[in-house]
Amino acid sequence: MHRYRSHTCGELRAADVDTDVRLSGWLHNRRDLGGILFIDLRDHHGLVQLVARPGTAANEALSHLTKETVVRVDGKVMSRGADNVNPELSTGEIEIEVTEVEVLGGAEQIPFTINADDGVNEERRLEYRFLDLRRERMHRNIMLRSAVISAIRQKMTAQGFNELATPILSATSPEGARDFLVPSRLHAGKFYALPQAPQQFKQLLMIAGFDRYFQIAPCFRDEDARADRSPGEFYQLDMEMSFVEQEDVFQVIEKVMTELFEEFGNGRHVTSPFPRIPFREAMLKYGSDKPDLRAKLELVDVSAVFADSGFKAFAGKHVRALAVPDTAGQSRKFFDGLGEYAVEQGAKGLAWVRVGEGGELAGPIAKFLTEEDVKALTEALGLVPGHAVFFGAGEFDEVSKIMGAVRVEAAKRAGHFEENVFRFCWIVDFPMFEKDEETGKIEFSHNPFSMPQGGLEALNTMDPLDILAWQYDIVCNGTELSSGAIRNHEPEVMYRAFEIAGYSNEDVEREFGGMLRAFKFGAPPHGGIAPGVDRIVMLLADEPNIRETIAFPLNGNAQDLLMGAPSEVDESRLKELHLSLRKPQPAKPAK
Repeated sequence: MHRYRSHTCGELRAADVDTDVRLSGWLHNRRDLGGILFIDLRDHHGLVQLVARPGTAANEALSHLTKETVVRVDGKVMSRGADNVNPELSTGEIEIEVTEVEVLGGAEQIPFTINADDGVNEERRLEYRFLDLRRERMHRNIMLRSAVISAIRQKMTAQGFNELATPILSATSPEGARDFLVPSRLHAGKFYALPQAPQQFKQLLMIAGFDRYFQIAPCFRDEDARADRSPGEFYQLDMEMSFVEQEDVFQVIEKVMTELFEEFGNGRHVTSPFPRIPFREAMLKYGSDKPDLRAKLELVDVSAVFADSGFKAFAGKHVRALAVPDTAGQSRKFFDGLGEYAVEQGAKGLAWVRVGEGGELAGPIAKFLTEEDVKALTEALGLVPGHAVFFGAGEFDEVSKIMGAVRVEAAKRAGHFEENVFRFCWIVDFPMFEKDEETGKIEFSHNPFSMPQGGLEALNTMDPLDILAWQYDIVCNGTELSSGAIRNHEPEVMYRAFEIAGYSNEDVEREFGGMLRAFKFGAPPHGGIAPGVDRIVMLLADEPNIRETIAFPLNGNAQDLLMGAPSEVDESRLKELHLSLRKPQPAKPAK
């Protein structure tokens, strides 16, 4: 028999009754029923019940061991009997009567419960992440992640893509976030940067003629944590294709995502094909460029209705309305609750009316609306009895943010929200440039390496704020999975696009010299995208926080509480790297 096990803890069944077996694993739980010990033994593969009779050496050994001790046990497979079957366990028809026990790894008193969710805080969990990962939910999430990555590789290879690695140590690049810098020992005063994404290298692979590339790429960005963003590092399905247009990229990714979410979505429906929604339309209808299409409600711009209105609260402002059908049975609590929610999102309040049986409007602002206002709103929103209408007024971006959130919340509370479904969409036609509100400077709004729609002619003849780019986002259930683009592969277009954003030719050559040089030696049209693996797994696992899908994440303050990173280094190491530290001075106390 094998030194440690003849079987795993999850594979024994009724057909194995009367078999002598050897198992190894962790003591998951222990129950003493009149001197008979019942032990749950756990390994990677599952759970099995052990029985140790009173007066046996096995009973004596197991009664004194702490939970999470690693043991080897020998014993015989016994039937539990029909009345004692545990249907929740794959091994629930049998148990192991233990004859011999060997301790393989002792365990101290554990700092939190493994076999139940005892509400321990995240900092404690991350400090003892190796224990946290033993929990069933966390173990399941990490194994789901492994299976998803394996499936992605298979699906991309099946579509003719080649998995190629790109460098981790590279040059700094302005891609919208802070780089992590690595000091050079051999080149004093110079730094490598960890890649925010393999953007330039994957484009260079296309120029080198590899046609279809992908990798499960590690990316590094020194940015703050959010529920859907892990600080420090993350992984993405990075891909690029040559001789393609936007729809070619969409077809590849739609196939991968549809198959992936059908395979691992536990029966949740995947809507396909994915609708294409222009950016400006998304902002108007949904208040967001990451719309949750499970909410079956849309916003409508009714600014024109109130442009010359006597209702001063709305006059001259951007006004968005949300019509919610079938609210006749809703109490005042429904309306007040949505108003409180809007305030939580930053609103000062939430104006509303409801449509009565005769088409008349009632509610806090109904008395301020003229007959013309009511008629115009009825036509614009298709109002019928039972509708409620919520309004947001102010600046476009502010109204979009608040009413976009209200749209989803109202749909959930009023029963117009789809459950158990993955609703994908593509957001397309992003503006190439935007204006900085503080400086008035024109800058790139998305990816600076994107091809403008209309090419060089558009850059030379159009208002920069009217130029659209061949840029796109893929969104699922209100979560952005990735941005992508058809790339700019023409030097003249690159120079001109960066000139509009305030870069000289010399700036472009200094920052992107390798890429620019490659463009001058025959670059094919190409494009790609990079859906986030962590976010994909987060959606499939139905987890609200991305850190629940990563084995060893940093905490919200970008710290590794288990390994103690970031950490200080001694003076000799700093000297070797030609570095000296300038730590921030403590604030002086107020006089």
